[in-house]
Parts: sequence; C-alpha cells; structure tokens
Amino acid sequence: MAIVKWNDSFLLGVPEIDRHHQHLVDLLNQTHDQLSSGAAAESIGVVLDKLIGYATYHFITEERLMESSSYPDLAEHREEHERFRRKVIEVQTEFYHGNKNLPLEVLLFLKNWLTNHILKRDGDFGRYLESRD
Repeated sequence: MAIVKWNDSFLLGVPEIDRHHQHLVDLLNQTHDQLSSGAAAESIGVVLDKLIGYATYHFITEERLMESSSYPDLAEHREEHERFRRKVIEVQTEFYHGNKNLPLEVLLFLKNWLTNHILKRDGDFGRYLESRD
C-alpha cells in the first residue's frame, strides 16, 4: 500500500523534474512496502540506497535548472536539499550500523518532507518558471 499517492497536484509543468518527483514517490513507496512486508534487511537497504542515490541525482539536476533560470531562491532551496540529504544519510548510517527497524516516524518524515517540498518549494519554482514565459 502506498504511503504517498501520486496525483496531478505534484506536477510543476517541467517534464524532467515531474518524472524525477514521480520516481522519488515510487521509491518512497517501495521503501514503505519493503518495511511493511517484513522484507529482509538487505532488500530494505537496497531500496533505501536507491532512494538516497536518486534524491541526490534529482537535487543536482533541479539546482542546475534553477541556476540556469536565475531562480532567486536557489540558495535557500539548496540548503533545504542539503538538510534532507543529511537526514536521509543519518537514517542510512543507522540502518547499516545495526538499526534494521526503520521506525514509522522516519517514513513519515520522508513522506512529509517530500510531499511538502514538492507542493510548496518546488511549486514556487514551477510558478517562477511559468511567470517568465
């Protein structure tokens, strides 16, 4: 069962970023499914690694697009990405050092951060791009 259900409110109108966001939601849902089903720690670790790797790739892509469009809130947006990266790496480190039970609160943090970030912060960027056309 999905912890985040994708819907059109997540769309920014930037096809590449929209695809990235949808993939991040899919990876978050896979992580949730692995935990909910009691999957082996190794399987959970693989999905968690994919989530972290893809989030990093996405943030770099998104920040480059923001730079190229002279987005005025880039520095603040970049800081938000960095805080997310640090939190997820902290979770990953705990997981690989023996905490094989990722608590629901971590999943809820990831869900809330991702949905709020896409809807609010990335939405602001989408509106900025739209206003430039």
